[in-house]
Amino acid sequence: MFHEPMRPFNTQYRCYSVSMLPGNERQDVERGGKIIMPPSALDTLTRLNIVYPMLFKLSNKKTNRVTHSGVLEFVADEGKVYLPYWMMRNLLLEEGGFIQVESVSLPIATFSKFQPQAEDFLDITNPKAVLENALRSFACLTTGDIIAIKYNDKIYELCALETQPGKAVSIIECDMNVEFAAPLGYKSPSQESIMDTDMDSSSTSAADVEMDMRSFIPFAGHGNRLDGKKRASDSDNKVLRPLVKRGIPDYDYQVGTLKFIRNLRSTHSIDSEAKDDPFQAFSGQAQSLRSRRP
Repeated sequence: MFHEPMRPFNTQYRCYSVSMLPGNERQDVERGGKIIMPPSALDTLTRLNIVYPMLFKLSNKKTNRVTHSGVLEFVADEGKVYLPYWMMRNLLLEEGGFIQVESVSLPIATFSKFQPQAEDFLDITNPKAVLENALRSFACLTTGDIIAIKYNDKIYELCALETQPGKAVSIIECDMNVEFAAPLGYKSPSQESIMDTDMDSSSTSAADVEMDMRSFIPFAGHGNRLDGKKRASDSDNKVLRPLVKRGIPDYDYQVGTLKFIRNLRSTHSIDSEAKDDPFQAFSGQAQSLRSRRP
């Protein structure tokens, strides 16, 4: 006897976020990648030749957005399905919008690459372990989706940049290699930029030191003599600059040697100063207040 093959499950529903679910809010739905469908969908699926586990393709016909999910329960009101909020954002759906639900069969995942959407994801000590634990609530992955996982009462968003062997894969009971891309907006400083910055700062410092050495001369003020005579020429008393500039290391330094660098003075003796200077102490004339008697 010839049996006509059964058509795949393909139905349109109105979708709502998990917060609209009657009763208490279902956090288990919000944290994962599975939806809640009506009981009639289960009756239809049991009569069809579907492949387990049940996986579905969710399509927004208005925006041509597509994602994939599993099913958690069949307790929704007739004609309605409840989705995690992150899934509704990927599909650009509003509350009460129409969504096409179609049963599909997906290949087993072997590789996936995720990109965190914020830099605070780097604060997690073991991100692969956190992601592995979070993906237990997911049934499949779709390339381009931004999934949301919760860790330590904080929501982290990750974009599925790549999935192999297809753009949509099943992650139920599989061995999947995971890689992470740099978080969105994260800029890693390259070695070249660091070297350029160091060179700029060192060149600026050397220029400042050199300019400072040129402008600074110790005890370079002007002095005046008490007797009103001119002091010796500036060239005689000028303090010479040190041979080694301040702030610049001595690259010729040898281990085990000590150098005591002092300011160099001009080599002239005190006797030469005395010869050049005509000043003689107490060389004036004395005067008496009392006049001499005749």
